[in-house]
Amino acid sequence: MKILVLNCGSSSLKYQLMDMMSQDALAKGLVERIGLPGAMLTHRPKNGEKEVIVADLPDHTSAIKLVLQAVADPEYGVVESLNEIDAVGHRVLHGGEKVSGSVLVTHEVKQAIEECFELGPLHNPANLAGIIACEQMMPGTPQVAVFDTAFHQTMPPEAYIYGIPYEYYQQYKIRRYGFHGTSHKYVSQRAAVILGKKPDKLKLISCHLGNGSSITAVKYGKSVETSMGFTPLEGLMMGTRSGDIDPTIVSFIMKKDKISGDAVNALLNKKSGVLGLSGVSSDFRDLEKAADEGNYRAQLALDVFVHDVKKYIGAYAAILDGVDGIIFTAGLGENSPMIRSSICNTLSYLGVSIDEEKNEASRGAEVDISKWGARCKVLVIPTNEELMIALDTKEIIEKM
Repeated sequence: MKILVLNCGSSSLKYQLMDMMSQDALAKGLVERIGLPGAMLTHRPKNGEKEVIVADLPDHTSAIKLVLQAVADPEYGVVESLNEIDAVGHRVLHGGEKVSGSVLVTHEVKQAIEECFELGPLHNPANLAGIIACEQMMPGTPQVAVFDTAFHQTMPPEAYIYGIPYEYYQQYKIRRYGFHGTSHKYVSQRAAVILGKKPDKLKLISCHLGNGSSITAVKYGKSVETSMGFTPLEGLMMGTRSGDIDPTIVSFIMKKDKISGDAVNALLNKKSGVLGLSGVSSDFRDLEKAADEGNYRAQLALDVFVHDVKKYIGAYAAILDGVDGIIFTAGLGENSPMIRSSICNTLSYLGVSIDEEKNEASRGAEVDISKWGARCKVLVIPTNEELMIALDTKEIIEKM
């Protein structure tokens, strides 16, 4: 079985064609600058050379058409015909409260995605455009929508309701939704395999750390708390996002700087986080280098980030009533021994004790970095959202 996985952004499109027998990507690629001058496709076949194709791509339909041509190209493609593709799995950002799992795309599902445009204005329209384009060019091929928010729909009301007048939840559905759900689901399932236990027997804390970061408490295979909220701005301080702040800061800045709500929103989403705090970069690799060279603000940004992660781990340990394992994933979680070590060095009360040699040697590898006999395991698990989307898609179409 071959499944095409698509992740449509506002002006970009990532894709992988997965062979579900081996669970390997036969090809992967990225379309950039959709709707802008200089649009291009970078196509990477598993056993071939990288191909770069420059083209006029006014919309997602034209971008997907180019992707399908590349996948089936006689010279650098990986299938002889698009008929070899059994299904398409689409990453969709927001399903609101309407969708609690991955689903076969129907008219009602497309309507639900459209109704969440206001909650995911940059991603949901592009996600829907990708679905419609595939329906047009691959008629009869099943389409499956895998929602970034779906994994968190198991949270209880006390975890997702905000302390504002209840009418705002009733009228506008203002609540915590959570994001990175596909990643948290994948790594928590892999953790169960590594630990040799069933997911419904484990209490885990999943730390998806990167330019965008979130932490999720997974109790017996289900999300019960997560750090991102109504939007991905809430929670940890991130690359350019502020994370948790006193809400009054918003109106205070608006008055002091005489700027609009939209301007403050842009400030908190794109100019804050470790970038705003350090004045150096939103890339944690740059911060580590600057901190090593004695840059105080770079070190401060790293310290604040580590402090935030520890705070959430402690809170989620209380929610879970104990922790069997802590997972580090995503770009920073997978590749920064320093960040992992700094976070874990004061978690002994949870039974955490890491082997620093294993920690240093575990960049990008799937490994248990705990010391022998540690009560709470610490795992590094590279996330694979594309594989998770493909697995969900395969499960759904096999039931058709």
